[in-house]
Amino acid sequence: MGLENETKDFDHPSYYINRELSWLSFNERVLEEARDEKNPLFERLKFLAITASNLDEFFMVRIAGLKDQVKSGRNIIDNKTRMSAREQWEAALERSKIFMGEMMSAWNDQLLPLLAQEGILFLKFKELNKDQKAYLSDLFDRLIYPVLTPMAVDASRPFPMLLNRSLNLAILIDPEEAEKEKHLFAFVQVPSVLPRFIEVPNQEGKRTYILLEELIRNHLTDLFRGKKILSAGSFRITRNADLTLNEEGAEDLLEEIEKELKKRKMGAAVRIEVEKGMHPFLRGVLEEWEEISPHEFVEIEGPLDLTFLYRFVGQSGFQSLRYPDLPPLPPVDLRGEQDIFEAIRNKDLLIHHPYESFEPVIHFVRQAAQDPHVLAIKQTLYRVGGDSPIVAALAEAAERGKQVTVLVELKARFDEEKNIEWAKKLEQAGCHVIYGLVGLKTHAKMILVVRQERDRLRRYVHLGTGNYNENTAKIYSDLSLFTVNEAIGEDVSSIFNQLSGYSSLPELHHLSVAPTGLRETFIANIEEVISHSTPERPGHIIAKMNSLTDKEMIKALYRASSCGVKIDLIIRGICCLRPGIPGISENIRVFSIVGRFLEHSRVYYFQYGRREKVFVSSADWMTRNLDRRVEALFPILNPRLKKRIIQFLEIQLMDNVKRRELMTDGTYVRVKPAEGEEPLYTHEYLYRLAEEELRQSARHPFRKF
Repeated sequence: MGLENETKDFDHPSYYINRELSWLSFNERVLEEARDEKNPLFERLKFLAITASNLDEFFMVRIAGLKDQVKSGRNIIDNKTRMSAREQWEAALERSKIFMGEMMSAWNDQLLPLLAQEGILFLKFKELNKDQKAYLSDLFDRLIYPVLTPMAVDASRPFPMLLNRSLNLAILIDPEEAEKEKHLFAFVQVPSVLPRFIEVPNQEGKRTYILLEELIRNHLTDLFRGKKILSAGSFRITRNADLTLNEEGAEDLLEEIEKELKKRKMGAAVRIEVEKGMHPFLRGVLEEWEEISPHEFVEIEGPLDLTFLYRFVGQSGFQSLRYPDLPPLPPVDLRGEQDIFEAIRNKDLLIHHPYESFEPVIHFVRQAAQDPHVLAIKQTLYRVGGDSPIVAALAEAAERGKQVTVLVELKARFDEEKNIEWAKKLEQAGCHVIYGLVGLKTHAKMILVVRQERDRLRRYVHLGTGNYNENTAKIYSDLSLFTVNEAIGEDVSSIFNQLSGYSSLPELHHLSVAPTGLRETFIANIEEVISHSTPERPGHIIAKMNSLTDKEMIKALYRASSCGVKIDLIIRGICCLRPGIPGISENIRVFSIVGRFLEHSRVYYFQYGRREKVFVSSADWMTRNLDRRVEALFPILNPRLKKRIIQFLEIQLMDNVKRRELMTDGTYVRVKPAEGEEPLYTHEYLYRLAEEELRQSARHPFRKF
């Protein structure tokens, strides 16, 4: 059987799912949550906003990249499905159009009527009464009109470059004079500095809203005085927003990225959304000026850019329409501990966010900054919060004279500007700020604290799967490990030395790092399970990640499956592996959990006989993570923590509320409770489990860090 599987061909295109179409499947699962009647209404609105935001990024990066490949004229082929760039581009565009229609159906047919049942109305201007119109007219004159700039487009005033994702009104004006052109074109940008939705007084006790563009549309005669408005329609342009960096030739990476960020707002158009029923002349002007093909237009029946719902559901009140509060709990591993350094010396600590609080991570850096025995702090920063206490603590540490080295990843997509700002602030405070290795994003999540203790230096280490962002830590499912394991401390020191200097990476004790050895570690562990697996006692692999796209990793899983290894994959997003193919992947199951919290942790479990190995990582099984990023994989050495993580994986595999299973044809089917089986929802179950663990240890005092 071994020889047969060594020679088996795993390259056939039918064995793989296209990456772009798999991503659209993921966003469809998010949309399912917006339609799920079991979710509170405002949470459903939030899921709808997430789908809109996700789709924007998909167009700005993935569709834009495919369009560039098509325009290049080169015959670029997907190495898994053998689809050409044009085939992928056209298929993704077509499916995206269908998806956008489903989004608007969810808004128009499901969510708007439910909002109305709750006394929350979104109305057109014509649906308002006389007093409400008067109120809005006064509001328009005082607070909106002064901000607006009507823009005519003619021979002396050419069409300007409109900002990426800006919302605009295209306006058709009667030229009035026969010798002039048949129609005049103008537009008004809907200001993003103003709230997108406006509450209107309602004497019936209902909450009534009108969208900003609707109000502007009904006051266009104030902007174009003396002109006859024939038609008006909203439109929105999505542009290529991927950065093109020449890192090798850049004298200053920070300056190079700042230059590229300015170009992002003005990239080539990849999609134009227009209000359904827009006048053909207006649409023709947009098509001609942006040099975009007709099938890159999308007609929207309803409001454009549903991301405004993020802010809408963030309003105060309406608590009954939201999830019940699940405030992060004190970590059970810190129960009874009075000092974070002492706690880490006593035992390895594992914190499971967002069920357990992120505060100890903040406190770790803050205490390190203030502790006179701490000599040095080194940390990677990929994405941080808007007013980050961790950044403040690092700056304080430098100001206190400690050696502080911070690797700020400037190329974290769509967080570049924020990270540049943090980098400058940290430099001003006296930190050594570095930007990593040329051509590689640094995605590993690491903190190293060097502390003087009696006659020795001790290294305290934090390793995690999530960003050092106290805001997302409340909604992202991630793992944090604290340890003083000397070998792990040496490994992390070596990695930082490579990132900051010219040091080559020595052979590491426990950690594996991309791009130099992470792929090899994963493959070696899969091969080890294969070699020890027997028909009587098959091995077992559980891999939890955000996305699986790397062909070599997929082929290794196919080989393991064809050798009888049982494989369970928990993949939130993209999965290019096709399960259930006889003789190829019949022993592989793929699941996706989409729910209240965003599944973000990466966990890898390899078992054969009585041997169980558990690793946690910052890396997905994507080619970019394995070959073009600095990523870290670390083992869970403590048996107690290993058992805890295995239990967490088993719970996810028992979820019968939010778990979907990937079928061989590429569709996902929701797993439902069997007859007589109790519903088990991962996110709620793990929170209740954390509560129960705290109750069991309640006799010990706990100090909130």
